[in-house]
Amino acid sequence: MGMDRNTVIGFVLIGALLIAMFVINSRSNQAYLAETKRHDDSIAALKPKKDTSAIALDMAKADSISKARALQPASVFITDTSNREELTVLENEVFKITFTNKGAQPKEVELKQFKTFDGKPILLQTGNFNKISYKINAADKSVETADLNFVLGEKKINADKSQSVSFILKDSSGHELIHQYTIRPDDYMLDFTISMNGADKLVNQNSINLLWQTESRQVEKTIAYEKQQSHVCYYSNEKYDFLQLGKGGNEKFEKPVEWLAMNPQFFITALAAKNKFQSAVLDWVSPDDSLKIISQASATCRISLPAGAIANVPLQLYYGPNDYTILNKYHNNMDQIVTYGSGPFSFVKYINRHLLLPVWDFIRGHVASYGLVIFLLTLLIRLITSPILYKSYVSGAKMKALKPEIDKLKEKHGEDKQAFSMDQMKLWKSAGVSPLGGCLPALLQIPIFMSLYYFFQANIALRGQSFLWAKDLAAYDSIYQLPFYIPLYGDHISLFTLTAVVTSLLISIYSMSSMQDNSNPVMKYMPYIFPIMLLGVFNRLPAALTWYYTVSNTITLILQIVIQKYIIDHDKILAQISENRKKPVKQSKLQERIQAMQDSNKKLQEMKDKSKKR
Repeated sequence: MGMDRNTVIGFVLIGALLIAMFVINSRSNQAYLAETKRHDDSIAALKPKKDTSAIALDMAKADSISKARALQPASVFITDTSNREELTVLENEVFKITFTNKGAQPKEVELKQFKTFDGKPILLQTGNFNKISYKINAADKSVETADLNFVLGEKKINADKSQSVSFILKDSSGHELIHQYTIRPDDYMLDFTISMNGADKLVNQNSINLLWQTESRQVEKTIAYEKQQSHVCYYSNEKYDFLQLGKGGNEKFEKPVEWLAMNPQFFITALAAKNKFQSAVLDWVSPDDSLKIISQASATCRISLPAGAIANVPLQLYYGPNDYTILNKYHNNMDQIVTYGSGPFSFVKYINRHLLLPVWDFIRGHVASYGLVIFLLTLLIRLITSPILYKSYVSGAKMKALKPEIDKLKEKHGEDKQAFSMDQMKLWKSAGVSPLGGCLPALLQIPIFMSLYYFFQANIALRGQSFLWAKDLAAYDSIYQLPFYIPLYGDHISLFTLTAVVTSLLISIYSMSSMQDNSNPVMKYMPYIFPIMLLGVFNRLPAALTWYYTVSNTITLILQIVIQKYIIDHDKILAQISENRKKPVKQSKLQERIQAMQDSNKKLQEMKDKSKKR
């Protein structure tokens, strides 16, 4: 392997990994969608078909039934006699929550410090689909709490500056049900406590099945990409895991569940139980893109209550950003939702959490422009890893110095590749050159490369941040909208994508111009093929990533030229090779085994040749 061939191999490996990741994700997603469609079609075949008007009629009927149910238990439960919906607001620096007395639950949640891609308020919860409900006993039947109008209780500011509001429901026997919500300053977590006096009468079998429904709506520029980056997350049986959103799915949890979450790319809506849910069933669907809804999820969570009349159920609701720093302070493993590494590259999340994130926060605290922060972080990482690059080039320079002798060995052995390989290994060993000296440094750079890939893709701080011509570093940049769609490319032209591809090509051209042996057609053309293939992949990626690739490629090209032209002393390398040849060659046990294997194969080949001549 030559000096520049190792560089080429490194970039080819990185490109191949990127393309493989996208292909695997695409194929697995397509297979999952196909299976989901088959499942949905089989269920749909058993159900009567409904058009849009029929669905709207059903919703109207359901609403009227809900109103009727709210009136029916009035003789047992003391509810708001006006039967009117009353709204109450709690807000802090980060969100504003509007509660309704109907079901004593959140009705709308607005995040104050974020906007949608088109500048509108982000509503993490809005619409009739969202619901928190469970059944309680009323006279001789069960009713859903979501259908009952609670009485607004006390709204107060506590000594620790937290705010709370309570909703109360009583029956004629003195049984009492209270929903209390508490928010704290500058905090996205909402405490939700269910208190019962007369729990042994209000519920059956000392347990409730809490229904939690949540709907996530589009907030990013491209709904298809937002769905691709969205997940269903959970922490069950002391283990975190997530599922791709796809078109929909379901998951059944037999073991205790600490929390469930819907994660539409940069934001999270989650339900947590401080004492854990005993079991849960979660179903979700992802409607057609035209509806601008990312997902609709329904979870039924079983909660065990202590025996007796008094029961308290401490729950929590999270409405906020998918930010590692924020989530980490809750100490409930919700910080794992931030995808800083997955699949074969799961290990890079530790690099991102404990290395890149602290450095990022430090630079961000001193530099206003996020584009410059990306530039400085990439520059720092590339300079730190430059010794690895240097070792790769030194190893290549040594091999280049031995090229005349390698060419003589090729002429000597002709088509006998095995004999050539044996003599080549002996030559490298006598000169003190390792055949892996160039490849290993290139491979060691891949974890850093992939760390930055995940880091910039999952970093919510980049949302809405502009740089040069890019209006939002968390979405692709576009300098021209095409009037048509090009398969595998898209309907827009991303300038950062072009700069990333061009710098990749420049690296390939420079490497190929000084490669020892460019007679191999695969090695000759492969470096040019991958950048072109990545053109379609990069065009959909966030501008932060393509800007990072541009910076990284440019620094690599500059380092490559500087190291090869001005740092590496070729005369000194030749002198070192000469000195190495004077030293006795000491082989390791592994090298001895390889040598023995090669000698054995050579003897077998010689025996075969003799038998053929006879």
